[in-house]
Amino acid sequence: MNKAELITSISEKSGLTKKDAESALNAFMKSVESALVDGNKVQLVGFGTFEVRERKAREGRNPRNPEEKIMIPASKAPVFKAGKTLKEAVNK
Repeated sequence: MNKAELITSISEKSGLTKKDAESALNAFMKSVESALVDGNKVQLVGFGTFEVRERKAREGRNPRNPEEKIMIPASKAPVFKAGKTLKEAVNK
């Protein structure tokens, strides 16, 4: 499902117009993004948790030249952990 299909689905299930559904989805995505940028996590009970995890710097290998070692810098990665209710719904 892409963004346009998600907007259509939200519109059908909520009774909102597609324009309002798109505004709501965009507001949700911006809110989650700003919370993660600020170092917070977003918990939606039963659905899941969005959070940022730290990745340590590590040594890797150049795939084009396996003998060459490269340093991969530390970074932050946004992750989503599914909640119990969502996991149960998917596994039915």
